[in-house]
Amino acid sequence: MSLDEKIGQMLFPGVPNAGFRSLESNDLEIVRRNIADFHVGGYHTFGGDPAAVALMLNEMQRESKLPLLITADLEGGPGYVLFGATRLPLAMSIGATGDPQIAYEAAKVTAEEARAVGVDINFYPVADVQNNPLNPIINIRSFGEDPAQVSTFVRAYIRGAQENGLIATAKHFPGHGDVATDSHLEMPVLNVTMARLESIELPPFKAAVDQGVGAVMSAHIWLPNIEPEKGVPSTLSKNVLTGILRDELHFGGLVFTDSLTMRGVTTNFPVADATLRAVEAGVDVLLLTPDVATAFNTIKSAVESGRIPVSRIDASVRRILTAKAKFRDQRFTDVNRLMAVVGTKAHREFAQHIADLAITLVRDERHVLPLRPSPDLRIVQINVLDNRIGWREGAVGRVAAAEMLKRFPRTVTGQIDDQSNANELDLARKLAQTGDAIVVNAFVRVAAYKGSIDLTLPEMALLRDLAAMKKPFVLTVFGSPYVLTHIPDMPSYIVTYDTTPLAEMAMVRAITGEIEFKGKLPISLPGLYPIGHGLK
Repeated sequence: MSLDEKIGQMLFPGVPNAGFRSLESNDLEIVRRNIADFHVGGYHTFGGDPAAVALMLNEMQRESKLPLLITADLEGGPGYVLFGATRLPLAMSIGATGDPQIAYEAAKVTAEEARAVGVDINFYPVADVQNNPLNPIINIRSFGEDPAQVSTFVRAYIRGAQENGLIATAKHFPGHGDVATDSHLEMPVLNVTMARLESIELPPFKAAVDQGVGAVMSAHIWLPNIEPEKGVPSTLSKNVLTGILRDELHFGGLVFTDSLTMRGVTTNFPVADATLRAVEAGVDVLLLTPDVATAFNTIKSAVESGRIPVSRIDASVRRILTAKAKFRDQRFTDVNRLMAVVGTKAHREFAQHIADLAITLVRDERHVLPLRPSPDLRIVQINVLDNRIGWREGAVGRVAAAEMLKRFPRTVTGQIDDQSNANELDLARKLAQTGDAIVVNAFVRVAAYKGSIDLTLPEMALLRDLAAMKKPFVLTVFGSPYVLTHIPDMPSYIVTYDTTPLAEMAMVRAITGEIEFKGKLPISLPGLYPIGHGLK
């Protein structure tokens, strides 16, 4: 391979969101330029319609001399980014089941559908230990708080993925769980010793390496006790990626940066500087660099000047080509198979099974559960959203509204959010007074660039007022499980760990007694409940 071809293998740009595109579209022209001029080694797909994605990936593969590695973030299963594919509950739901086999089967479903579309590498599982209740970005994406339990589920997920043809990625090394900042917005600092890393953050990554995980993704977080240069994130730190990951953990697979468009890197490091530092740190693949040409030319100049030896580039390229060899005979996708593999009834039923097993009854002080279906009981159901906007998977609360009506025909549903004014909040209070029972569904989204995981003060005041009424009161939290730590006086508390229609269905079925509450907290609620708590 020429030097240009080798350097290009280390660059993975992003595929434009895949609606249907003609062969002459501007987006495909940019893809062709990156392949022809910069010899990129792979592409990251953000999703879209599965057929459109598969068609576009096939065209990209035809354009490339070497097979492209295709990556995706399928944290919530293929349906997380692919319309109509199976949306699986997130990792904390899986952890709440207590059954690692569920993680294996979830990975198997993901692998089958991902490979059918043409995805080779899934940026999952999250191996971070979620031990900071204020963490706004890991939270329900982690299997839980206990390093040993997280390690067990990480191992199971990796086996399920890689035994079914999909390379798994353990992220975000060396551990993103104990921070209170979103690295999409700014660089978090994890000020802990190496001994602490060894006991809390690193065990799941050690387990992943022992399980033979094919890839590891770095974290844009600074560890001042490991990396002495101020403000240098792990993604750009040789002490972290070579010293710990390669030399101490003996990881021999692919090292990906997290997205290089995130402010955890871009705020302090221009593209050229970030590129050089990442390569020198030991990264194999620069993911979503903001400027492919600049990254390519920066590496080439550094090699030609002698700053980066060719042997360093060769080491990464060998690892990339080794990964590509796994898909030697599977470069192209049979689009005609998609309807038989993606979003099947069996897969969708399995996804609902996970949600049903995960839902956790934390508190029922007034013993109001179950609420037995009745044609006469008037339910006032109020959805409380932490944000009016930003629900990337569609409006929430629709399934809960429809399913409650089936069981309680006199149900009335309202909605409050962070932009509701005082009059709207008072209207919710008056509406609740007309009901025989009150069901509150609090949706607290965990998402990039959001920065917080809290309800507003007026929303929390509303919950207290509703709970104080002399009538049955049920509170279910969808998303972050930590709401009770902010309003600990709630007499009722149920957690689903996700914000999907699956979770809403599980809620309705559980509070009406159609299914049992079987989930156990995979995290603690500090000062309130330990890991493993869950009522029947």
